[in-house]
Amino acid sequence: MLESFSPSLIRELNHEIGDRLRRSPIRVNSYGYDPWGFNPDVARRTLLLFALIYRYYFRVQTSGLEHLPKGRMLVIPNHAGQIALDAGMIGVATVLEADPPRPLRGMGEYWLPTLPFFNVFMARVGGVVGTPKNARDILEHGEAVIAFPEGVRGMNKTFAERYQLQEFGYGFMRLALETQTPIVPVAVVGSEEQAISIANVKPLADLLGMPAFPVLLNYFPLPVRYHIHFGKPMEFRGNANDEDEVIGKKVEVVKDRIHDMIQAGLRRRSSWFW
Repeated sequence: MLESFSPSLIRELNHEIGDRLRRSPIRVNSYGYDPWGFNPDVARRTLLLFALIYRYYFRVQTSGLEHLPKGRMLVIPNHAGQIALDAGMIGVATVLEADPPRPLRGMGEYWLPTLPFFNVFMARVGGVVGTPKNARDILEHGEAVIAFPEGVRGMNKTFAERYQLQEFGYGFMRLALETQTPIVPVAVVGSEEQAISIANVKPLADLLGMPAFPVLLNYFPLPVRYHIHFGKPMEFRGNANDEDEVIGKKVEVVKDRIHDMIQAGLRRRSSWFW
């Protein structure tokens, strides 16, 4: 009933998201849930909010979606912005603009399920705790997983460190090798200026049990323009249980690719807002 009072723009976008989710490869049981708790109705409502931000606030420009492979894939972007709006914008892009639509399954930090209510919400919109088993199971189900190898090191870096990729974890590469999953590198330009952090007070973060305590000049994201570029899939072969030195060399190849894509995006961009 509330929908009938919504502006036509919102109603049309809501219908568009619902239609595209129905066309996606995700299958649910007779109760409307997939094996990890994903529910299309909750995901549609959440995506509606992010889609409005995607189209009318950040005015996202997306390219390279034609590179998305069929079947399972690991989507690996850079990470920034103090809050994970970049994950939301990438997720909207693969639902609204990819053909066929590809909802992404997010790998959340281990502490997120400790947050009351959010733990349930996270599952309903397709997120899971980023354990190797969860990621492996979802990939073997033929779905798309998004992971940020920089973790909070990237998301909570200061403004002075913008567009400087932080240390990558190795887990995504071991997972790709084990499941023979292609890696899709993604460069996000714009997110690194949405919230200007001048410091990260780590002692206070440790005291409060938080991964970071950024000191920001703006606590509401600036209306920067996002540019998201999906690169060609990268395939690696080898033993997932190799020593870190071997895995690390493969990780550096992905990191270098994303670095080059970011620099190309920065050269094309005329300003933060256009």
